[in-house]
Amino acid sequence: MLADGFGGGKGGRAVAFTQYPQYSCSTTGSSLNELWKWRNRLEGARRGEEGREAVDPKGAIRWSVIDRWPAHPGLVEAVAENVEKTLATYPAEKRDKVVLLFSAHSLPMSVVNRGDPYPAEVAATVYAVMQRLGMTNPYRLVWQSQVGPSAWLGAQTSDTVEQYVHKGQTDLVLIPIAFTSDHIETLYELDKEIIGEAKQEGIKRAESLNGSKTFIRALADMAHAHLKEGRACSPQMLLRCPSCTSERCLEQKKFFANMQQHL
Repeated sequence: MLADGFGGGKGGRAVAFTQYPQYSCSTTGSSLNELWKWRNRLEGARRGEEGREAVDPKGAIRWSVIDRWPAHPGLVEAVAENVEKTLATYPAEKRDKVVLLFSAHSLPMSVVNRGDPYPAEVAATVYAVMQRLGMTNPYRLVWQSQVGPSAWLGAQTSDTVEQYVHKGQTDLVLIPIAFTSDHIETLYELDKEIIGEAKQEGIKRAESLNGSKTFIRALADMAHAHLKEGRACSPQMLLRCPSCTSERCLEQKKFFANMQQHL
């Protein structure tokens, strides 16, 4: 974007399209805070009437954001397709008894208790996928990638797998539900540390979305709908967490709220 004139006074239209389906202040929120910071640095602090920031002075980029899509039909369908492919590898007589473990990156409880919407939005994705699957299998939402000694959102994925195996439930499908592509937390943490160390043939992982045609079509549909709608962001994004004290978060939300009039 720098080469195209970001901050160079050439203006234009840009959409920040998060690849985190579920919004968290620690992921999409922090990324948008950085966008707001660099927008100010590169385009300068222009002021409008009464000291208010003129978010659309001549030559400034007009921004909007696709800030969350936890229950988009295309996302739900793409995940469900991958789950069905994995379930099809089990014998027919076992298939509806396989436990589905939807695994998402955890959050510190300090963030959750601040009012972060992420746990609710991840749960919304899980429920939508299970509805699409017809509620055919038992399931749980579990959380991975905890670090440090502080309390994190649970139950932990690794502990859950270990405990189910101990109880004799060895047919499990791990489903990455908050990641859209493979990376260290799927290829290593899930595949090697959890599934590999469990040493149970019945424990498998559903493929990540990666290059799924259904998923790619969903992304295109979301981008098209967003541009047609002409909205700067979702109403939900403008609501701060009840215990939020971040000035950068406040200013970022003001920026996108004010941008609406310029789209």
